[in-house]
Amino acid sequence: MSNLRKIVLDVLKPHKPDIVEYAERLSELKHVSGVSIFLNEVDQETENIKVIIEGFNFKYNIIRKAIEEMAGSVHSIDAIYAGEEIIEEVDTPQDR
Repeated sequence: MSNLRKIVLDVLKPHKPDIVEYAERLSELKHVSGVSIFLNEVDQETENIKVIIEGFNFKYNIIRKAIEEMAGSVHSIDAIYAGEEIIEEVDTPQDR
């Protein structure tokens, strides 16, 4: 059983569907409780977006498949949180 709680994805997508449709579709997936999408870059044919998904026990493969069904592609998984609670990132001396 999956214990994913939060994931941050770098996604490349065409202009259509727009980010509103992306958010609506992803928020309807099983075990997803919230979706945030931020537009990072726009070019002539595509958009680069940051997708943040929170929930409990959701499946990454289902998230990726939904993105691909909307003609997007996951460029990278930029952060992932799993377990009973979400542990937020903290700055350390190595980050400076």
